[in-house]
Amino acid sequence: MRQKWLFTGRYIGYSLKWFQKDVLSGIVVGVIAIPLGMAFAIASGVNPEYGIYTTIIAGILISLLGGSRYQIGGPTGAFIPILFGIVMTYGYENLLIAGFLAGIILCLLGLFKLGSLIKYIPRPVTIGFTSGIAVIIFTGQIANFLGLTNVEKHESFLANINEVFNHFNSINLYSVLTALICLFTILVTPKLAPKVPGPLIGLLLSTVVSIIFYPTQIATIGTTFGDIPSGLPQFKFPEITLERIQLLIRPAFVIAILGGIESLLSAVVADGMTNSKHNSNRELIGQGVANMITPLFGGIPATGAIARTATNIKNGATSPFSGIIHGIIVLLILLIFAPYASMIPLASMAPILMVVAWNMSERHVFLHVLRTKTEDSIILVVTFLLTVFVNLTVAVEVGLILAVVLFTKRMSNMMVTVKALPNPNNKHEKVESQMVTSSRDCPQISIYNVEGSLFFGAAQAFEQSIMKNIHYKPRILLLRMGKVPFMDTTGESYFTSIVKNFSKHGILLVSGINPQPKSVLKKSSVYDLIGEEHFFDHTGDAINYALQHLNHRKCLGCKQFAFRECSILSCTEDQIKERDKFSL
Repeated sequence: MRQKWLFTGRYIGYSLKWFQKDVLSGIVVGVIAIPLGMAFAIASGVNPEYGIYTTIIAGILISLLGGSRYQIGGPTGAFIPILFGIVMTYGYENLLIAGFLAGIILCLLGLFKLGSLIKYIPRPVTIGFTSGIAVIIFTGQIANFLGLTNVEKHESFLANINEVFNHFNSINLYSVLTALICLFTILVTPKLAPKVPGPLIGLLLSTVVSIIFYPTQIATIGTTFGDIPSGLPQFKFPEITLERIQLLIRPAFVIAILGGIESLLSAVVADGMTNSKHNSNRELIGQGVANMITPLFGGIPATGAIARTATNIKNGATSPFSGIIHGIIVLLILLIFAPYASMIPLASMAPILMVVAWNMSERHVFLHVLRTKTEDSIILVVTFLLTVFVNLTVAVEVGLILAVVLFTKRMSNMMVTVKALPNPNNKHEKVESQMVTSSRDCPQISIYNVEGSLFFGAAQAFEQSIMKNIHYKPRILLLRMGKVPFMDTTGESYFTSIVKNFSKHGILLVSGINPQPKSVLKKSSVYDLIGEEHFFDHTGDAINYALQHLNHRKCLGCKQFAFRECSILSCTEDQIKERDKFSL
């Protein structure tokens, strides 16, 4: 069973040829991952080597244990604002604990098969915070791009922008030149050599230029963070206390949810590119295990990286071995070339992150949703603004609450309760809503078409609509509920109120009720209160029952003719005799 869980279908038919493809794609992705890992770590407020450690450990574990054959895991740009905020507020040590807790949460989500719940997070919320993250990442690199000095980093977006303006006079033209060389290389390389990693070439070229022509004129990784260790990371279990768990559980949930969303989005992208199918719950477990182990070696939270996963596929990956190899390649480069990494200018890292931010901004989708001018536009803008000007935690919480409120309002508006009668012009006398008029409405039988989910957002309006319209106390109330797909306990409560009020003087009938609402009613006393004999599969049977239980004296002389049978029911005995005599 364990073997099946670990290797389900991912290595069937695996061959030496496939392994060669995995090695090639693993090398390419590993080379690309190095500058990104360092850049993401620096932007998150920690030393660059922690980004490399994350790339190695999380990259290997996510590929080994995850639910996608092609997923590449590691540090990503989406985490930058939340990780930077945790570092600024709680410190690096607590960031490791938050990452560890997030790993536990992800494992629990996977074990309880809650992976599918991620898809219920509305698209405007994900677009809003993703675009907001992109703005934070992009603006956060302006200082390094321009080479500004004495700039303090703040958690607040406005405070960081203010720092840039206050220190703009300290601009370093050497840094600007270095950043422009890297940026130009990143943009041009894909056009000249699509399979060559532009970020790495840009990083190397701009670094070489700075070393040759102005080695002491700009800030580097070495002058800012010290030398990058060339050895393996040290194992250390963080000191986890109840107080720290209470302090960090909220940001840990945000890390877990954000990581789950991005990893599953990445897996979906991989499925689309390869016509494959990932296992979402297993993917969450793999992500969870990786995020539990990575902090033990100083690494930051990780998730599936969409761009690196796509690159992995484009370079011929066939199995999770490519992701494992990518982690091993990064490890080998760390052991061999770590001392040289300290020479990399911070100005060379800035364009890499700016391009990442530009690519992840989803600007086209953002503008498209904005142009719709719907409730989704409101959710998008609110989530975006809160992400930029407050923080990601608040943005996600408010965005989800707003989405739920607006969805509830939308669903409530879809609840329709309207009076109906058979259409005499229809061959089958179909019961329709537009048939009730001032001159055609049965005083004794009220039929209502009920459409929409009978839940907490619509239940009160449903009850008020029924009770307001039956103030004249008809003898029989027939509710056609074939278009009520769902009923919750609030809906059941208001439905019970109608039944109890109406049953005091009349008979309530129900036709076409669906299994779910019927099950809810059966679990309460209201089903027995109505009586099983008053439930009908078809409206025609319910109407026939109603006609048999009318007060026929009230029908005499009635000119409404709501039903076909009314022509007989409204006649007096003398009228019937006269009609029979005429027919003979």
